[in-house]
Amino acid sequence: MKLLLDSSRPFDLDLTLCCGQAFRWDKHADWWYGVAKGEVVKIRQTNEELEFENVEKDFVANYFGLRDDLTAILSSIRKDKHIEKAIHQCAGLRILRQEPWECLISYICATYKNIAAIKRMIFTLSKRFGEQIRFERRNYYSFPSPEKLARAGLKELAECELGYRAKYVSQTAKAVCEKGFELENLRAASYEQAKQALLELPGVGQKVADCVLLFSLGKLEAFPVDVWVRRALLKHYARHFPEDFVKKILKEDSLSDSQYRQLNWFGREFFRKYAGYAQEYLYHYERTCSK
Repeated sequence: MKLLLDSSRPFDLDLTLCCGQAFRWDKHADWWYGVAKGEVVKIRQTNEELEFENVEKDFVANYFGLRDDLTAILSSIRKDKHIEKAIHQCAGLRILRQEPWECLISYICATYKNIAAIKRMIFTLSKRFGEQIRFERRNYYSFPSPEKLARAGLKELAECELGYRAKYVSQTAKAVCEKGFELENLRAASYEQAKQALLELPGVGQKVADCVLLFSLGKLEAFPVDVWVRRALLKHYARHFPEDFVKKILKEDSLSDSQYRQLNWFGREFFRKYAGYAQEYLYHYERTCSK
């Protein structure tokens, strides 16, 4: 199946899938392969055309954020010369709408891990507790349901390279099952209400909550602060913070909750309703291009 892209709304499939939002996509030759909603999705971009298999056009448009008016969004966040450079370098990068349950567990697992390690964890977890899907002579695996992970033993989870995260994955799965926690319902809630609900789950801190809100629930005002975004803010936006605050953070390896909230608040106030797009452009530019 094919989908013709709107030339006035730039999209770059490679940038979108390699910028650290999602952990279950791999590229073979010209094609990207990933698992979403229990299906293997095969997709590639040729100029302004997307070609894909196993999903409908509506899924592709929603999952890849193609309905976002990227031209207007980038105009809105273009506040200074640094973000201008990031926009120029990363034009076409879109915010994904991943499946919330998988996104939640993925970012619980992502704490203090690099992208390669996160991908291994999610693959191993899916292989052990998900369902096998055979496609083009390769084995893929659906992401395990909350019920499957709730029934798993801590030893089994830890063996998926989760380490101490196994406890949080188990507790969160049980909380979702026992309390009937519907992640999809958070789409209709405000950013603040949705974030507070997520923070009540085991293993979910400020950054994990913001990542889930941005990368799966469509809260484009969310502004996750990780080591790369913190670095970008302190290098290029330090003038917006008290000098002693900047000096203190520069000396520390991690952020306290109050420090996170201050950086997060700045990002949301400075970039406003599309702060999440600014975050991802700053993140990817800092990680791959900035000197």
